Amino acid sequence: MKVEDLFVLHQGNGLELMHIGISDNSNINFVSRTAQNNGVVAQVDKIENINPFTEGSITVALGGSVLSAFVQLKPFYTAFHIMVLIPKQKMSLQEKLFYCMCIKANAYKYSYGRQANKTLKDIELPDTIPDWIYSISVEPIKTAVKPKKLPPLNTEKWGEFELQEIFRFENCKCSIARELSDGDDCYYIGAKKNDNGIMRKVAYDEDLISKGNSIIFICNGQGAVGYSLYMNNDFIGTTSNVVGYNSMLNKYSGLFIVSVLDLERPKFSFGRKWYRTLPNTVIKLPQTKQGAPDWTFMENYIKSLPYSDRI
Repeated sequence: MKVEDLFVLHQGNGLELMHIGISDNSNINFVSRTAQNNGVVAQVDKIENINPFTEGSITVALGGSVLSAFVQLKPFYTAFHIMVLIPKQKMSLQEKLFYCMCIKANAYKYSYGRQANKTLKDIELPDTIPDWIYSISVEPIKTAVKPKKLPPLNTEKWGEFELQEIFRFENCKCSIARELSDGDDCYYIGAKKNDNGIMRKVAYDEDLISKGNSIIFICNGQGAVGYSLYMNNDFIGTTSNVVGYNSMLNKYSGLFIVSVLDLERPKFSFGRKWYRTLPNTVIKLPQTKQGAPDWTFMENYIKSLPYSDRI
């Protein structure tokens, strides 16, 4: 069956955020064409004479991050090129999430600037929903960290550090992934930017293992070179990756540094690799009065963010 068989399709509001009042205390979200944060980019005031769409509707980006599909959990307005899908028959949240996943799976058809304005309604969806969908918990994630307005990070006072000043490097060791034995012992990390680089679970192999509590640098791999990942557990990595160790590293400071490192990503377009320049790559980090990386600040900053207690 097709999207139009299951849903009534409504064009979004086509509003511009710059012309709407933004309010952190509002219960109305503003949905754009981003693939991040459920498509939500702000909370906004109610607009006179324009009713927001109701919670429980599905939004689909027709341009930008094409076919990014999300179930909206609050009333919302939308930017341009957003389609709102309302089920023709009652659906559970699990069922809506399943159809979002199916719609997103068609995104590969919309490369090179193609949009889905005219074709979304004809995208084919499964006739049946697998039983495992109903076992998925849809309880909202809760955090004990109280939201607070954080001061802006003053990067002008940060220090510049070459990566070789911060990390001890080792090459990952798996050159032939197909020879790894299936198992449930550890992750195999490839040259992949999504899913924290995880390709699959494999059997433990002492000769190929890399230690966890480390940062993985993707030095080769189409579309992924230049990304970095934090891995807390021991793993097996492809030889396209290099792993960095520091005794001061933990999961909080690791995530802080990875966020900074990913700002280096645009330098590695057009087929560039990262092997030779990795040790000399310079990044800016918070520093102590003695001029060393401020590991305590980085850890505490991440801990101050909502949902950090879920890490």
